[in-house]
Amino acid sequence: MPRLAGLLFILASAVFSMAALSLALVPTLGRLPEPQITTEQNLAIVVSLSNPVENLSMAELRRIFLGERSHWPNGRRITLVMMEPGQPERAVVLRDICQMNETDFNNHFLHGVFTGEVLVSPKTLATPVGVRKFVFNVPGAIGYLRVSDLDSSVKAVRVDERGPEDKGYKLHVPPRSSK
Repeated sequence: MPRLAGLLFILASAVFSMAALSLALVPTLGRLPEPQITTEQNLAIVVSLSNPVENLSMAELRRIFLGERSHWPNGRRITLVMMEPGQPERAVVLRDICQMNETDFNNHFLHGVFTGEVLVSPKTLATPVGVRKFVFNVPGAIGYLRVSDLDSSVKAVRVDERGPEDKGYKLHVPPRSSK
């Protein structure tokens, strides 16, 4: 009989421990977990503060981002800077501006450099801070940043007469994943 009581005690302890553990893992009843932020952000096209350009059409942006336009109206050489492949910001630019996927974009530049149609490939940087610093330091640079990554060191240009803060702006990037 003492063995049976001991066995029942061990079994009851195990059941109680598992129940307590499962309650700790489940949110309090009647309370839903906090929702994840799923709103998209606008992606701003940025240039140096010294660049006189205020507005670019999507067609002009496409020519710039495909290396088909090499100079600004003031004669300064355009230097394109992009985020690394795999970044959501880059995917938006490739899809919405260049109308290409990553493979087509790379092939376009390989072919263009080989044939002489494209003189310079885009600079590639890993972080928004790197892009912002590059655009700040290179007067002819153009790049892109999430609106949340903008500061007063660069200028966001309008796209088809709309700024990134305006309703109807065309460039949207998914929210950053929380890691």
